[in-house]
Amino acid sequence: MWRGSAALAGLCCIFATTGPATAVECRVTTHTGHDFTICEVVPPRDDLRLFLRHPETDKVLGTFTNVEAMLERPLLFGMNAGMYHSDRRPVGHYVENGRTLSPVISRDGPGNFGLLPNGVFCIRENTARVIETRRFTADSPECDFATQSGPMLVINGQLHPRFLPDSDSRYIRNGVGTTADGRRAVFAISETPVTFHVFGTLFRDVLETPQALYLDGNISRLYAPRLGRRDGGFPMGPIVGVVSADE
Repeated sequence: MWRGSAALAGLCCIFATTGPATAVECRVTTHTGHDFTICEVVPPRDDLRLFLRHPETDKVLGTFTNVEAMLERPLLFGMNAGMYHSDRRPVGHYVENGRTLSPVISRDGPGNFGLLPNGVFCIRENTARVIETRRFTADSPECDFATQSGPMLVINGQLHPRFLPDSDSRYIRNGVGTTADGRRAVFAISETPVTFHVFGTLFRDVLETPQALYLDGNISRLYAPRLGRRDGGFPMGPIVGVVSADE
């Protein structure tokens, strides 16, 4: 899975599951002198979902704590899952439990979301795929869960054409990359501010995901209890998470 000795040397530590093979694996790796926390999800095995509102109260969940309280089984992993308006409504396409709550936005626009090409993270029963938005609108795949964000970090194995190696725009960033068969999804969050170029090369060269999507920056948060990570802060919009198969 890892390319070359440099990637292997950058692997700081691995936190493997200790029970049955039904849990997310998270680890810390170093790339270009920056630390990243990586959480790997296997969709055919892991119960990967998106969360926005409480199904009974319709209130925005907004925090990992609220997601946990709603669930009957433990939350194994969580991360903010896309950009949102001030009232926590998703920016762009959003699907939860097969229900479309927000339409696809395919035009360009301001900010990172509108830096085309952007993309959609589409979760189905046994797969999870990052799909470039124009391809998504052309193919119209059915998703059990979906969230749109932008920009794309990696498109068909190539970095987004607007990324500059010498950019001075640096933020804590998080995103997700997927394999071509949709059987592996890798989530990453930087531990220090990084450029889009550095973040994109992490997914392309180290995580080896041919498609990768930027989820957000600056407000990026992670829930990974096996690493002792339960990031808090002001309420978020969409949240992606993995729910335990066991009570």
